[in-house]
Amino acid sequence: MPDPLERHRHLRPFVDETLTSRTLHFSECDIQSRMQIGRPDLLLLQYTRLMMGFLLLLPRPASIAMVGLGGGSLAKFCYRYLPDSRIEVIEINPHVIALRDRFEVPKDDRRFHVHEADAADFVRTAQCRYDVMLVDGFDGDGLPACLASRTFYDNCFDLLEPHGVLVVNFHSHHQHTAVCMDRLKRSFEGCMLTATHDHERSNTIAFACRDALAGTLLRGPLRCPPQLPPEAWAQLAPDLARVQDASEWRCRETL
Repeated sequence: MPDPLERHRHLRPFVDETLTSRTLHFSECDIQSRMQIGRPDLLLLQYTRLMMGFLLLLPRPASIAMVGLGGGSLAKFCYRYLPDSRIEVIEINPHVIALRDRFEVPKDDRRFHVHEADAADFVRTAQCRYDVMLVDGFDGDGLPACLASRTFYDNCFDLLEPHGVLVVNFHSHHQHTAVCMDRLKRSFEGCMLTATHDHERSNTIAFACRDALAGTLLRGPLRCPPQLPPEAWAQLAPDLARVQDASEWRCRETL
């Protein structure tokens, strides 16, 4: 049971709303999440579409864990378009969770659940494995140290199925990003691919794979995953092409 005192230790986000969109902020300078009113499961921010690149490696994930709820962009997209996937979201900030209805995040049900928990503790103690883990957990100061440690990445490795993929969103220009990405590479015995936001280049998405042969799945023409409907593929295809074309694979032999 979460400690009620913890609520006072977390930054309270605020929401900016226009006639067409609803945006979650921790500060005036940074956007945490953006939702188009009337189309809540549309992925408006490019980095979220890049993170969906795991579908090139695992088009039918049975289980997905997400670190960081925000406005629920990835959670809503996966809930709608991956109906066979079990989805668990780990969010430490109760003030963020309190906004889930405003951002039209689905109610908890048999295949979707939002946990109020510390993700570092969750990955250390969870009793089940996942096909995919998506890490997009930021606070008002950026990426928390506990979500960027070698121990955290080691625990993520252990929590994944043998064919599993960890997807991590990094702020490209942060002074510690290179160090964090090096820790991630060293924690994983498979390969790592990075894809970068193509406008401000503010986000770098890393795909770390337990399977050293995962990169071979990206060869050949870009294809829509069999279960994905055309409207979802139309959102993702241009950015998934960037993931497929990315050249920065780091295999076990090069670590």
